[in-house]
Amino acid sequence: MTLLHANRFSSLVGEIYDAAADPALRNGALEQVSHFVGGCAATILSRDAARLSIEIHQHFGSESRFRQLYRDRYVEQDPLLDRHLGFSAEQAIGVTDIMPHADFVTTSFYREWVEPQGAIDLATVALEKSGTRTTILQVLRHRSRGTVDEAMRERMRLLAPHIQRSRIMGRQIRARSHTVDDLADVLDGLSTAICLVDADGRVVHANAACRQLFVDANLLALVGERIVVRNTQADKIFRSLFEIVAGGEIGSTGRRRIELVTSADGQHYLLHALPLRRERNLPRDVAAMVLLVQKAAMMPSLVPDAIASAFRLTPSELRVLMAIVEIGGVPDIAAKLGIAETTVKTHLGRLFEKTGAGRQADLVKIAAGFTAPFARRTGSGYDAV
Repeated sequence: MTLLHANRFSSLVGEIYDAAADPALRNGALEQVSHFVGGCAATILSRDAARLSIEIHQHFGSESRFRQLYRDRYVEQDPLLDRHLGFSAEQAIGVTDIMPHADFVTTSFYREWVEPQGAIDLATVALEKSGTRTTILQVLRHRSRGTVDEAMRERMRLLAPHIQRSRIMGRQIRARSHTVDDLADVLDGLSTAICLVDADGRVVHANAACRQLFVDANLLALVGERIVVRNTQADKIFRSLFEIVAGGEIGSTGRRRIELVTSADGQHYLLHALPLRRERNLPRDVAAMVLLVQKAAMMPSLVPDAIASAFRLTPSELRVLMAIVEIGGVPDIAAKLGIAETTVKTHLGRLFEKTGAGRQADLVKIAAGFTAPFARRTGSGYDAV
Protein backbone atom coordinates (compact mmCIF):
# COMPACT_ATOMS: atom_id res chain seq x y z
CA MET A 1 0.00 0.00 0.00
CA THR A 2 1.45 3.41 -0.97
CA LEU A 3 1.94 6.17 1.61
CA LEU A 4 -1.04 8.07 0.17
CA HIS A 5 -3.26 5.03 0.45
CA ALA A 6 -1.89 4.25 3.92
CA ASN A 7 -2.83 7.75 5.08
CA ARG A 8 -6.26 7.43 3.51
CA PHE A 9 -6.70 4.03 5.15
CA SER A 10 -5.82 5.46 8.56
CA SER A 11 -8.24 8.36 8.09
CA LEU A 12 -11.00 6.01 6.93
CA VAL A 13 -10.56 3.76 9.95
CA GLY A 14 -11.07 6.85 12.12
CA GLU A 15 -14.27 7.67 10.23
CA ILE A 16 -15.51 4.11 10.73
CA TYR A 17 -15.05 4.34 14.50
CA ASP A 18 -16.55 7.84 14.62
CA ALA A 19 -19.66 6.34 13.03
CA ALA A 20 -20.01 3.96 15.98
CA ALA A 21 -20.77 6.92 18.25
CA ASP A 22 -22.77 8.99 15.74
CA PRO A 23 -25.31 7.10 13.58
CA ALA A 24 -25.57 10.10 11.25
CA LEU A 25 -22.01 9.38 10.05
CA ARG A 26 -22.56 5.73 9.13
CA ASN A 27 -23.78 6.07 5.55
CA GLY A 28 -21.01 8.57 4.83
CA ALA A 29 -18.44 6.15 6.21
CA LEU A 30 -19.86 3.34 4.08
CA GLU A 31 -19.60 5.57 1.01
CA GLN A 32 -15.93 6.18 1.77
CA VAL A 33 -15.40 2.46 2.29
CA SER A 34 -16.90 1.76 -1.13
CA HIS A 35 -14.69 4.34 -2.85
CA PHE A 36 -11.54 3.20 -1.03
CA VAL A 37 -11.87 -0.45 -2.03
CA GLY A 38 -12.77 0.46 -5.63
CA GLY A 39 -16.51 -0.08 -5.62
CA CYS A 40 -19.51 1.89 -6.87
CA ALA A 41 -22.08 0.65 -4.33
CA ALA A 42 -21.89 -1.05 -0.96
CA THR A 43 -24.33 -2.79 1.34
CA ILE A 44 -24.05 -4.28 4.83
CA LEU A 45 -26.59 -7.08 5.20
CA SER A 46 -27.31 -10.13 7.33
CA ARG A 47 -28.50 -13.59 6.34
CA ASP A 48 -30.01 -15.92 8.94
CA ALA A 49 -28.54 -19.42 9.26
CA ALA A 50 -31.76 -21.01 8.03
CA ARG A 51 -31.52 -18.90 4.86
CA LEU A 52 -35.08 -17.69 5.29
CA SER A 53 -34.52 -13.95 5.45
CA ILE A 54 -32.05 -11.12 4.98
CA GLU A 55 -31.78 -7.74 6.65
CA ILE A 56 -30.15 -4.74 4.99
CA HIS A 57 -28.50 -2.60 7.67
CA GLN A 58 -26.77 0.08 5.60
CA HIS A 59 -26.40 0.87 1.93
CA PHE A 60 -24.70 3.29 -0.42
CA GLY A 61 -25.05 3.76 -4.17
CA SER A 62 -27.96 1.38 -4.79
CA GLU A 63 -31.50 2.38 -5.68
CA SER A 64 -34.36 1.20 -3.51
CA ARG A 65 -35.88 -0.84 -6.36
CA PHE A 66 -32.69 -2.89 -6.72
CA ARG A 67 -32.54 -3.49 -2.98
CA GLN A 68 -36.13 -4.70 -3.07
CA LEU A 69 -35.44 -6.91 -6.10
CA TYR A 70 -32.49 -8.42 -4.26
CA ARG A 71 -34.68 -9.26 -1.26
CA ASP A 72 -37.58 -10.61 -3.30
CA ARG A 73 -35.92 -12.44 -6.17
CA TYR A 74 -32.16 -12.41 -6.51
CA VAL A 75 -30.91 -13.17 -3.01
CA GLU A 76 -31.05 -16.90 -3.79
CA GLN A 77 -29.12 -16.36 -7.03
CA ASP A 78 -26.25 -14.42 -5.46
CA PRO A 79 -23.25 -16.76 -5.86
CA LEU A 80 -21.33 -15.17 -2.95
CA LEU A 81 -23.88 -14.63 -0.21
CA ASP A 82 -23.73 -18.02 1.50
CA ARG A 83 -20.15 -18.89 0.54
CA HIS A 84 -18.75 -17.27 3.69
CA LEU A 85 -20.14 -20.13 5.75
CA GLY A 86 -17.23 -22.19 4.47
CA PHE A 87 -14.56 -19.46 4.46
CA SER A 88 -12.46 -18.12 7.28
CA ALA A 89 -13.54 -14.90 8.96
CA GLU A 90 -12.65 -11.63 7.18
CA GLN A 91 -11.74 -13.43 3.94
CA ALA A 92 -12.80 -11.27 1.00
CA ILE A 93 -13.97 -13.13 -2.09
CA GLY A 94 -14.97 -12.16 -5.62
CA VAL A 95 -17.02 -14.01 -8.19
CA THR A 96 -13.92 -15.46 -9.85
CA ASP A 97 -13.08 -17.23 -6.57
CA ILE A 98 -16.28 -19.22 -7.11
CA MET A 99 -16.79 -19.47 -10.86
CA PRO A 100 -15.36 -18.22 -14.18
CA HIS A 101 -16.49 -14.67 -14.88
CA ALA A 102 -17.59 -15.79 -18.35
CA ASP A 103 -20.12 -18.11 -16.69
CA PHE A 104 -21.19 -15.40 -14.27
CA VAL A 105 -22.23 -12.95 -17.02
CA THR A 106 -24.61 -15.54 -18.44
CA THR A 107 -26.62 -15.77 -15.19
CA SER A 108 -29.90 -13.92 -14.72
CA PHE A 109 -28.45 -12.49 -11.49
CA TYR A 110 -25.80 -10.70 -13.54
CA ARG A 111 -27.99 -9.74 -16.50
CA GLU A 112 -31.02 -8.59 -14.49
CA TRP A 113 -29.50 -7.23 -11.30
CA VAL A 114 -25.73 -6.55 -11.52
CA GLU A 115 -25.42 -5.18 -15.06
CA PRO A 116 -28.44 -2.80 -14.88
CA GLN A 117 -26.70 -1.04 -11.97
CA GLY A 118 -23.69 -0.30 -14.16
CA ALA A 119 -21.61 -2.98 -12.42
CA ILE A 120 -19.59 -5.83 -13.83
CA ASP A 121 -18.59 -7.73 -10.69
CA LEU A 122 -19.02 -7.85 -6.92
CA ALA A 123 -17.03 -8.88 -3.86
CA THR A 124 -18.01 -9.69 -0.31
CA VAL A 125 -16.36 -10.11 3.08
CA ALA A 126 -17.84 -11.50 6.29
CA LEU A 127 -18.06 -9.01 9.14
CA GLU A 128 -19.72 -11.19 11.79
CA LYS A 129 -20.52 -14.90 11.88
CA SER A 130 -22.57 -16.70 14.50
CA GLY A 131 -24.66 -19.83 14.77
CA THR A 132 -27.77 -17.87 13.83
CA ARG A 133 -26.63 -15.15 11.43
CA THR A 134 -23.89 -14.05 9.06
CA THR A 135 -23.32 -10.35 8.34
CA ILE A 136 -21.38 -9.35 5.23
CA LEU A 137 -20.15 -6.30 3.39
CA GLN A 138 -21.14 -6.52 -0.27
CA VAL A 139 -19.45 -4.16 -2.78
CA LEU A 140 -20.35 -3.78 -6.46
CA ARG A 141 -17.59 -3.07 -8.97
CA HIS A 142 -18.38 -0.60 -11.77
CA ARG A 143 -17.80 -1.78 -15.32
CA SER A 144 -15.25 1.02 -15.86
CA ARG A 145 -13.03 -0.48 -13.15
CA GLY A 146 -13.02 -4.01 -14.52
CA THR A 147 -13.48 -7.15 -12.47
CA VAL A 148 -12.56 -7.55 -8.81
CA ASP A 149 -8.81 -7.67 -8.37
CA GLU A 150 -6.48 -8.64 -5.55
CA ALA A 151 -6.06 -5.03 -4.41
CA MET A 152 -9.82 -4.76 -3.86
CA ARG A 153 -9.91 -8.02 -1.93
CA GLU A 154 -6.97 -6.94 0.25
CA ARG A 155 -8.52 -3.57 1.11
CA MET A 156 -11.84 -5.16 2.02
CA ARG A 157 -10.02 -7.70 4.18
CA LEU A 158 -8.12 -4.94 6.00
CA LEU A 159 -11.25 -2.87 6.65
CA ALA A 160 -13.51 -5.74 7.71
CA PRO A 161 -12.34 -6.07 11.35
CA HIS A 162 -12.65 -2.30 11.87
CA ILE A 163 -16.18 -2.24 10.45
CA GLN A 164 -17.05 -5.23 12.62
CA ARG A 165 -15.71 -3.60 15.81
CA SER A 166 -17.45 -0.34 14.95
CA ARG A 167 -20.77 -2.15 14.63
CA ILE A 168 -20.27 -3.88 17.98
CA MET A 169 -19.29 -0.59 19.63
CA GLY A 170 -22.33 1.10 18.10
CA ARG A 171 -24.66 -1.52 19.55
CA GLN A 172 -23.05 -1.17 22.97
CA ILE A 173 -23.30 2.62 22.87
CA ARG A 174 -26.96 2.45 21.83
CA ALA A 175 -27.72 -0.08 24.57
CA ARG A 176 -26.09 2.13 27.22
CA SER A 177 -27.87 5.18 25.84
CA HIS A 178 -31.25 3.45 25.99
CA THR A 179 -30.50 2.26 29.52
CA VAL A 180 -29.60 5.79 30.64
CA ASP A 181 -32.70 7.24 28.98
CA ASP A 182 -34.93 4.59 30.54
CA LEU A 183 -33.38 5.16 33.96
CA ALA A 184 -33.86 8.93 33.63
CA ASP A 185 -37.55 8.37 32.79
CA VAL A 186 -37.97 6.16 35.87
CA LEU A 187 -36.26 8.71 38.12
CA ASP A 188 -38.45 11.48 36.71
CA GLY A 189 -41.51 9.50 37.74
CA LEU A 190 -40.49 9.23 41.40
CA SER A 191 -42.01 11.52 43.99
CA THR A 192 -38.70 11.70 45.87
CA ALA A 193 -36.34 14.41 44.64
CA ILE A 194 -33.07 12.80 43.52
CA CYS A 195 -29.91 14.67 42.61
CA LEU A 196 -26.45 13.42 41.65
CA VAL A 197 -23.64 15.80 42.52
CA ASP A 198 -19.91 15.67 41.92
CA ALA A 199 -17.16 16.07 44.51
CA ASP A 200 -17.25 19.87 44.11
CA GLY A 201 -21.00 20.12 44.65
CA ARG A 202 -21.99 20.58 41.00
CA VAL A 203 -25.19 18.96 39.79
CA VAL A 204 -24.58 16.03 37.43
CA HIS A 205 -28.24 14.99 37.13
CA ALA A 206 -31.52 15.96 38.79
CA ASN A 207 -34.86 14.20 38.36
CA ALA A 208 -38.15 16.04 37.74
CA ALA A 209 -39.05 16.29 41.44
CA CYS A 210 -35.64 17.79 42.21
CA ARG A 211 -35.86 20.23 39.32
CA GLN A 212 -39.23 21.35 40.70
CA LEU A 213 -37.58 22.03 44.05
CA PHE A 214 -35.10 24.27 42.24
CA VAL A 215 -37.98 26.09 40.51
CA ASP A 216 -39.91 26.58 43.77
CA ALA A 217 -36.66 27.70 45.46
CA ASN A 218 -38.14 27.46 48.96
CA LEU A 219 -35.54 24.94 50.11
CA LEU A 220 -32.98 24.56 47.33
CA ALA A 221 -32.10 26.68 44.32
CA LEU A 222 -29.68 26.20 41.45
CA VAL A 223 -27.12 28.91 40.75
CA GLY A 224 -25.04 28.00 37.75
CA GLU A 225 -24.29 24.30 38.26
CA ARG A 226 -24.29 24.39 42.06
CA ILE A 227 -27.05 23.95 44.64
CA VAL A 228 -27.61 26.74 47.13
CA VAL A 229 -29.79 26.48 50.25
CA ARG A 230 -32.27 29.19 51.20
CA ASN A 231 -31.73 29.45 54.97
CA THR A 232 -28.71 29.45 57.27
CA GLN A 233 -29.67 26.37 59.31
CA ALA A 234 -30.31 24.24 56.25
CA ASP A 235 -27.22 25.58 54.47
CA LYS A 236 -24.97 24.53 57.35
CA ILE A 237 -26.42 21.01 57.27
CA PHE A 238 -26.17 20.85 53.50
CA ARG A 239 -22.51 21.86 53.48
CA SER A 240 -21.69 19.25 56.11
CA LEU A 241 -23.02 16.54 53.81
CA PHE A 242 -20.12 17.05 51.44
CA GLU A 243 -17.70 15.92 54.11
CA ILE A 244 -18.65 12.33 53.20
CA VAL A 245 -17.19 12.72 49.72
CA ALA A 246 -14.18 14.79 50.70
CA GLY A 247 -10.66 13.40 50.71
CA GLY A 248 -10.47 9.88 52.06
CA GLU A 249 -14.23 9.42 52.06
CA ILE A 250 -14.41 9.32 48.28
CA GLY A 251 -15.23 5.82 47.10
CA SER A 252 -16.62 4.75 50.46
CA THR A 253 -20.27 3.80 50.79
CA GLY A 254 -20.00 3.28 54.53
CA ARG A 255 -21.14 6.73 55.67
CA ARG A 256 -24.68 7.87 55.05
CA ARG A 257 -26.38 10.94 56.44
CA ILE A 258 -30.02 11.76 57.07
CA GLU A 259 -30.81 15.31 58.16
CA LEU A 260 -34.00 17.26 58.85
CA VAL A 261 -34.10 20.67 57.17
CA THR A 262 -36.74 23.38 56.99
CA SER A 263 -37.62 25.36 53.88
CA ALA A 264 -38.23 29.11 53.69
CA ASP A 265 -42.01 28.53 53.79
CA GLY A 266 -41.79 26.39 56.95
CA GLN A 267 -42.04 22.93 55.35
CA HIS A 268 -39.93 20.12 56.80
CA TYR A 269 -37.82 17.87 54.56
CA LEU A 270 -35.63 14.84 55.11
CA LEU A 271 -32.33 15.14 53.29
CA HIS A 272 -30.55 11.82 52.63
CA ALA A 273 -26.93 11.81 51.41
CA LEU A 274 -25.24 8.69 50.11
CA PRO A 275 -21.67 8.57 48.69
CA LEU A 276 -21.19 6.62 45.47
CA ARG A 277 -18.40 4.24 44.66
CA ARG A 278 -15.86 5.93 42.39
CA GLU A 279 -12.21 5.41 41.65
CA ARG A 280 -9.83 8.01 42.99
CA ASN A 281 -8.33 8.69 39.56
CA LEU A 282 -11.69 9.61 37.99
CA PRO A 283 -12.34 13.28 37.06
CA ARG A 284 -13.92 15.35 39.83
CA ASP A 285 -16.97 16.07 37.68
CA VAL A 286 -18.09 12.43 37.89
CA ALA A 287 -21.08 11.83 40.21
CA ALA A 288 -19.77 11.33 43.77
CA MET A 289 -22.89 11.57 45.90
CA VAL A 290 -26.65 11.13 45.57
CA LEU A 291 -29.02 13.42 47.47
CA LEU A 292 -32.60 12.36 48.14
CA VAL A 293 -35.06 14.96 49.41
CA GLN A 294 -38.44 13.96 50.83
CA LYS A 295 -41.10 16.20 52.30
CA ALA A 296 -41.81 15.15 55.87
CA ALA A 297 -45.45 14.11 55.63
CA MET A 298 -47.65 11.71 57.56
CA MET A 299 -48.83 9.85 54.48
CA PRO A 300 -47.28 10.81 51.15
CA SER A 301 -49.13 9.30 48.09
CA LEU A 302 -51.19 6.40 49.41
CA VAL A 303 -52.85 3.96 47.00
CA PRO A 304 -56.44 3.64 48.35
CA ASP A 305 -57.55 1.08 45.76
CA ALA A 306 -54.74 -1.26 46.77
CA ILE A 307 -55.65 -0.94 50.45
CA ALA A 308 -59.31 -1.64 49.72
CA SER A 309 -58.42 -4.67 47.60
CA ALA A 310 -55.99 -6.11 50.15
CA PHE A 311 -58.48 -6.02 53.05
CA ARG A 312 -61.76 -6.19 51.11
CA LEU A 313 -62.92 -2.84 52.42
CA THR A 314 -66.21 -1.30 51.40
CA PRO A 315 -66.13 2.27 50.01
CA SER A 316 -67.45 3.57 53.35
CA GLU A 317 -64.83 1.69 55.33
CA LEU A 318 -62.09 2.97 53.04
CA ARG A 319 -63.27 6.57 53.46
CA VAL A 320 -63.14 6.18 57.24
CA LEU A 321 -59.65 4.65 57.07
CA MET A 322 -58.34 7.49 54.90
CA ALA A 323 -59.93 9.99 57.30
CA ILE A 324 -58.17 8.28 60.23
CA VAL A 325 -54.87 8.74 58.41
CA GLU A 326 -55.54 12.38 57.54
CA ILE A 327 -57.53 13.58 60.59
CA GLY A 328 -57.40 11.11 63.47
CA GLY A 329 -60.17 11.49 66.09
CA VAL A 330 -63.68 10.03 65.78
CA PRO A 331 -65.52 13.35 66.34
CA ASP A 332 -63.42 15.13 63.71
CA ILE A 333 -63.89 12.26 61.24
CA ALA A 334 -67.66 12.33 61.78
CA ALA A 335 -67.75 16.07 61.17
CA LYS A 336 -65.53 15.81 58.10
CA LEU A 337 -67.55 12.99 56.49
CA GLY A 338 -70.93 14.28 57.66
CA ILE A 339 -71.91 11.07 59.44
CA ALA A 340 -72.73 10.15 63.04
CA GLU A 341 -69.96 9.26 65.47
CA THR A 342 -71.64 5.90 66.08
CA THR A 343 -71.36 5.18 62.35
CA VAL A 344 -67.66 6.03 62.43
CA LYS A 345 -67.19 3.68 65.39
CA THR A 346 -69.05 0.90 63.56
CA HIS A 347 -66.76 1.25 60.51
CA LEU A 348 -63.75 1.47 62.82
CA GLY A 349 -64.69 -1.85 64.44
CA ARG A 350 -64.94 -3.48 61.01
CA LEU A 351 -61.55 -2.05 60.05
CA PHE A 352 -59.99 -3.57 63.16
CA GLU A 353 -61.59 -6.91 62.32
CA LYS A 354 -60.55 -6.96 58.68
CA THR A 355 -57.00 -5.67 59.13
CA GLY A 356 -56.15 -7.27 62.45
CA ALA A 357 -55.24 -3.89 63.92
CA GLY A 358 -55.97 -3.15 67.56
CA ARG A 359 -55.55 0.63 67.59
CA GLN A 360 -56.03 3.55 65.23
CA ALA A 361 -52.25 4.00 65.23
CA ASP A 362 -51.91 0.46 63.87
CA LEU A 363 -54.30 1.35 61.03
CA VAL A 364 -52.08 4.29 60.14
CA LYS A 365 -49.02 2.01 60.06
CA ILE A 366 -50.86 -0.47 57.83
CA ALA A 367 -51.86 2.30 55.44
CA ALA A 368 -48.25 3.51 55.33
CA GLY A 369 -47.31 0.21 53.72
CA PHE A 370 -49.34 1.19 50.65
CA THR A 371 -47.34 4.24 49.65
CA ALA A 372 -46.76 4.80 45.92
CA PRO A 373 -43.18 5.75 44.97
CA PHE A 374 -44.27 7.57 41.82
CA ALA A 375 -45.45 11.14 41.59
CA ARG A 376 -48.84 11.94 40.10
CA ARG A 377 -48.73 13.06 36.49
CA THR A 378 -50.24 16.43 35.68
CA GLY A 379 -50.78 18.16 32.38
CA SER A 380 -47.36 19.81 32.62
CA GLY A 381 -45.43 16.85 33.99
CA TYR A 382 -45.24 15.50 37.56
CA ASP A 383 -46.49 16.96 40.80
CA ALA A 384 -43.72 18.15 43.09
CA VAL A 385 -42.87 16.32 46.30
